[in-house]
Amino acid sequence: MSMIQVTMIRNRDGKYIGFDCIGHAGYAGSGEDIVCAGVSVLVINTVNSIRSYTNEIFSTDTDEDAGKITLRFEKPAGHDAQLLMQSLVLGLQGVYSQYGARYMKLNFKEV
Repeated sequence: MSMIQVTMIRNRDGKYIGFDCIGHAGYAGSGEDIVCAGVSVLVINTVNSIRSYTNEIFSTDTDEDAGKITLRFEKPAGHDAQLLMQSLVLGLQGVYSQYGARYMKLNFKEV
């Protein structure tokens, strides 16, 4: 069974230091999977917004076949990037509440 797994990574102070998003929802066929598309838009828009609207230094890694997008901040995210990460979580929680645990899992990890 396919599933998207998103892990939001925070430090002990609760500051975001990155995320991992991997997998495919399996809600529908390729090109018609609205769950996968919704998560992808949220994640990619967050990366682009952090790049465009903050001065954060971060790295990303992608693998389209695996449905993988990762982001790591060089240091814990500042105020604006924290807000964008919180917005990402809000959007992902919305997708999760609409489509449920069958297609997506949202985890939080402290490091």
